[in-house]
Amino acid sequence: MSVGTVVDWLAAVALVSGALLSLAAGIGVLRFPDVLDRMHAATKPQVLGVLLLLVGLALRLRTAADLGMIMLVGVFQLATAPVAAQMIGRAAYRSGRVDRSLLDVDELADHQPGRDGSRPERDGSRPERGSRPERGEQRRGGSRPGPGE
Repeated sequence: MSVGTVVDWLAAVALVSGALLSLAAGIGVLRFPDVLDRMHAATKPQVLGVLLLLVGLALRLRTAADLGMIMLVGVFQLATAPVAAQMIGRAAYRSGRVDRSLLDVDELADHQPGRDGSRPERDGSRPERGSRPERGEQRRGGSRPGPGE
């Protein structure tokens, strides 16, 4: 058995393993009941599946230009999947689609509106985001008048 044959077999194992992990991730996204479970299925096995597919592809192609492109795809996958999962999780939490009883630690509870839609109490040190100062009050950042003043 030559080295090329062994590398081809390793590439085949990596490609099949990556494809199976990606399939499992797709099935998990369709079958899991909760947003957080679906988010987990969309990121953890999917990223590992894509990386295994890329390793198999790199073992099969073996040219410098292809390896550079494959490495870039892998780095971008590793960089964007966690950020996307964070944004999906935060949007689901803010829209109330997360069952908070399933959470072990709820670090965002103090920063979210109450279940009745009321905002958490503020200490008065800063105006709420998006609020305008009353007429005659000093604006933050200087005395430059705004439009229409």
